[in-house]
Amino acid sequence: MSGEKIYLSSPHMSDEGYEMNFIKEAFESNWIAPLGRNVNEFERELANMVGIKSAAALSTGTAAIHMALKAAGVSEGDIVFCQSLTFSATANPIIYEKAVPVFIDSDYETWNMSPSALQKAFEKYGKLGKKPKAVIVVHLYGLSANMDKISEICNKYDVTLIEDAAESLGTLYKGRYTGTIGDYGVFSFNGNKIITTSGGGMLISDNEESINKVKFWATQSRDPARHYQHSELGFNYRMSNVLAGIGRGQLMILNQRIEKKRYIFEYYKKMLKDMEGIHMMPVNNWSKSNCWLSCILLRGKVKPLDIILALEKNNIESRPIWKPMHMQPFYSGYDFVGAGVSEIIFEDGVCLPSDTKMTDEDLNRTVSIIKGLWI
Repeated sequence: MSGEKIYLSSPHMSDEGYEMNFIKEAFESNWIAPLGRNVNEFERELANMVGIKSAAALSTGTAAIHMALKAAGVSEGDIVFCQSLTFSATANPIIYEKAVPVFIDSDYETWNMSPSALQKAFEKYGKLGKKPKAVIVVHLYGLSANMDKISEICNKYDVTLIEDAAESLGTLYKGRYTGTIGDYGVFSFNGNKIITTSGGGMLISDNEESINKVKFWATQSRDPARHYQHSELGFNYRMSNVLAGIGRGQLMILNQRIEKKRYIFEYYKKMLKDMEGIHMMPVNNWSKSNCWLSCILLRGKVKPLDIILALEKNNIESRPIWKPMHMQPFYSGYDFVGAGVSEIIFEDGVCLPSDTKMTDEDLNRTVSIIKGLWI
């Protein structure tokens, strides 16, 4: 190995120490348990930033997806159409509710849910007399899905649309933030996301009544009684007041992080543009991605594993594109609708290091190793 470690996407605290100020406040007030002022303010500040009415700060993005499904009325035996090209956390909550996932293919234009495959799925299940209870679309790697077409289809069939925007906080689709276009939006603050709370998530919606219900469920469904009384199944899903303090500080430098992520993408795009067989992830003029990860497709002699191993030898972290859910052993028995585009993106794709602490020297080192494979 040579050189200092270059990470794919690691936590990056503010230089100004914003996070510590909010954490200090939590400690000084002795309010380190779940809930508290930081949680309330983090919800309010994020909701205001993206232009939505209400938000619930939760323990993980996975918990947020689970609560969105529950708020949509998903229960045992219900069908949920879910994007296949994604991380398992998108699909797992469907199983938590004992519902049935049907996986939908992607398209090359967005790498996200194909509107034509979604329409085919509605037609296929309509003929069987079955209608899904919800649709989960993902904004992969910060790339926005084609939300106009997907929203139009969901509205046509009167089905709840959930946006998994875990990787796309700050991405704009036709001037609107991803996560605010469907009925529910989900953000993640895991350690590798564009901003982090160590671990955490947020569910957002203009349906304030539903978000209030989610907060009730997420705090063990405790009834408003003097004694401990529970009329519904509850979950321990609320965010800690300490972690919410980290989130408040991180939110203050979100725009800086987005700017650096976009810089990294443009650097790769410029430096790799003449390399035969390399295609950058799609950029559409109706979307402005946060470029959470800069990803490429390889169509030539050099394969994804060649790049991953070459970078690994030089202490540089990269990884394959997500393996589609319908190809996963656990989910292989569930239906898939599409032409296999997601499989090709997985087989030909690589996520390049996109850490916001990378210097130009780090980027040049990475690019030089990649280019060396063509010599």
